Amino acid sequence: MKFIEDHYKMQETEALQVEDSAKPSGFVRQGSLRKVIPGEHNENLFLNQRGELNKLYTSIHLEYMILAEYKTVMTEEIPGIYVIPSRQNFLEWFGVIFVKRGLYEDGIFRFNLILDPEFPNTIKHPIVRFQSRMFHPAIDPESNELNVSKAFPKWDKVENHVWQVLKFVLWSFENLEGSLSYTVNEEAAHLFKSNKEEFKDSVKRIVAEGVDHLYDEPPMDDKHYITFEPYDSNVHETARAQLLTQKHDDFFKFQNSWVLPGTLTPLGRPPTPDSDQDS
Repeated sequence: MKFIEDHYKMQETEALQVEDSAKPSGFVRQGSLRKVIPGEHNENLFLNQRGELNKLYTSIHLEYMILAEYKTVMTEEIPGIYVIPSRQNFLEWFGVIFVKRGLYEDGIFRFNLILDPEFPNTIKHPIVRFQSRMFHPAIDPESNELNVSKAFPKWDKVENHVWQVLKFVLWSFENLEGSLSYTVNEEAAHLFKSNKEEFKDSVKRIVAEGVDHLYDEPPMDDKHYITFEPYDSNVHETARAQLLTQKHDDFFKFQNSWVLPGTLTPLGRPPTPDSDQDS
């Protein structure tokens, strides 16, 4: 170590002599060259790299949490509800509910499920916001948001999961009497109690509006937005036959999407079959 220190001191002295020889004779350097070179650069570089690594870790960790929630939703097989995380923002999910019984029977309603930016380490419940005008005691007429706060007053990442919120959405439409406990639309609640026939007429109009707009163009450019097309036997009959004959286990031969190669975008990679896992 003594040899290395003497070697660097000699190099530093020679560098000073060469530089000083090019200066006017009156120039006098004070202090070591090492004091002239700032040390903050290397420190800032380390901090920047550590910050980027923390961001990457947080992003990957969050992706795992989202994928775990999504897989649980798939295994629950909630009847009539279909959801998928947005390709552009995996904290926002696109959803559609097909109501199969109750006063809202035959209704098809689109909604967005929005997770808190700090999910799952948050006490804030997911937001369920419908995309079209709704008339329901538990849905705010101004914001179109379902009153989830009473069912999940304080979100707990251990006890609470997205599939529970989706089941609450389904329950709200199929159990109107029970949903009165979550009333945020006083007009709808009052009409349901006082004049069932008029309430049914209002619901029928909402149901008809939802069906009329089923085939509308997506309001945003997102490849994961759920779209529908009118039935065409030439296009859809083959797919229909495959769905009817496909075994249940075949649905799980595809992996959930991961990070697209060459990017750091979670959920950016399309589903990959088991036979192509190494690609």
